Amino acid sequence: MNEPFDLEIGGITYSVFPEGEDIYTIFKEGVEHVQIQKDTEAHWLKLDPQTEMPLFDNDEEVNMIGRGIEAYKA
Repeated sequence: MNEPFDLEIGGITYSVFPEGEDIYTIFKEGVEHVQIQKDTEAHWLKLDPQTEMPLFDNDEEVNMIGRGIEAYKA
């Protein structure tokens, strides 16, 4: 699955672009928003926009997007 797809979460449209092994660039309402990476089944990490290194903070929006990605892939 390397094709982009859209997720609807809480009335917001997120466009998801797979970039590599469990890394995705996310557009929120058509504007580049964040790049995320899967950490565990229940936890996703936001990547620093400058260094592309994972930021180990608990971001609920990122986790919701990650759960949406997992549901889409299932």
